[in-house]
Amino acid sequence: MPRLTITLSSEMHQALKEAALRRGRSIRQIIEESLAESGLKTTSSAASIVARARKRAGLDEARAIDLAVSETKAERRR
Repeated sequence: MPRLTITLSSEMHQALKEAALRRGRSIRQIIEESLAESGLKTTSSAASIVARARKRAGLDEARAIDLAVSETKAERRR
């Protein structure tokens, strides 16, 4: 598993430790959950979403990918 080093303020680090303790989770789990809640998706997860949407919408693969990319870009600009 890859490792990542980040720099946080002392206050944010303490808040993160306290949140992990309250929730009975590790700091890693809290960060991963927060990233998922913010909409970050893995490639496989995003591909699965596109496949399900394509099937429901009746789109071919190229059109489904174009639509997914444009919607993702629009969401990131918000």
